Amino acid sequence: MSGPWALEVEPGPVALIAAIAGAYGLAAARRSLLAPSPERALSRRQVWCFSAGVLSLLLALVWPMHRLGEDYLFSAHMLQHMVIGYVTAPLLLLGTPGWMLRALLGRGVIFSVTRALCRPLVAFLMFNLLIVVTHWPALVDLSLRQGAVHAGLHLALIGVSLVVWMPVVSPLPEIPRLAPPMNLLYLFGQSIVPTVPASFLTFGDGLVYDLYGRAPRLWNISAITDQQVAGLLMKVGGGFLLWGTIAVLFFVWQADEEREERANRRARVALSELELGLEVSTRT
Repeated sequence: MSGPWALEVEPGPVALIAAIAGAYGLAAARRSLLAPSPERALSRRQVWCFSAGVLSLLLALVWPMHRLGEDYLFSAHMLQHMVIGYVTAPLLLLGTPGWMLRALLGRGVIFSVTRALCRPLVAFLMFNLLIVVTHWPALVDLSLRQGAVHAGLHLALIGVSLVVWMPVVSPLPEIPRLAPPMNLLYLFGQSIVPTVPASFLTFGDGLVYDLYGRAPRLWNISAITDQQVAGLLMKVGGGFLLWGTIAVLFFVWQADEEREERANRRARVALSELELGLEVSTRT
């Protein structure tokens, strides 16, 4: 078997994913040493979310997706980025309890820098700047020629994606989540900027990336069609994931508001009954 379907083991991505999964498992096994008793919970839901995040990263970075994205199809390259930025990062954070992230960051410089980077405006600018820069043709061509640059860009994407999702799903009270209305506005803003490079890819007259134009063709997909599919993945696929998240957060917010309103109503009724009871007792 040859071409993109020849099995290849990528040592760098495999080592990274093994390190992430191993560190999580070690922290879970030794949580009695990392957190005080009331805080060391690790729910089944968190384990499932983290496992799904690791699995999505594995699918994005190893064979065959890695080979397809690096040597054949820009659309596969785009799919890798979409998975890392919009699936892997939030799942890893949802699966990480606060005590575990606190143990990882500590209380010193690393924590201070992380908290500064996770401020919504800073995180928003970092992520969208990275999206624009990583689609600059010269940098894309360089990353395809130099494996170290390619790996560095993937590491940067993983790190910045984790940062940009912290205001939405942060497990740490010290780095608080945005209030629900601001959360929705924040994610709406995230859906705007990627449409700019996506439009160039989808509606451009010529090829943006020369190396993908010279790559062997798969399934009779022309280079320009491949580029258009990549643009649609960025615009429609990314938008679908972000707007889906917005919808879920909106309904959760509404459910919380209704639950709080019902609790307040019951409290008011109970207080009124108590006051009425006191008033009757004083009259008698």
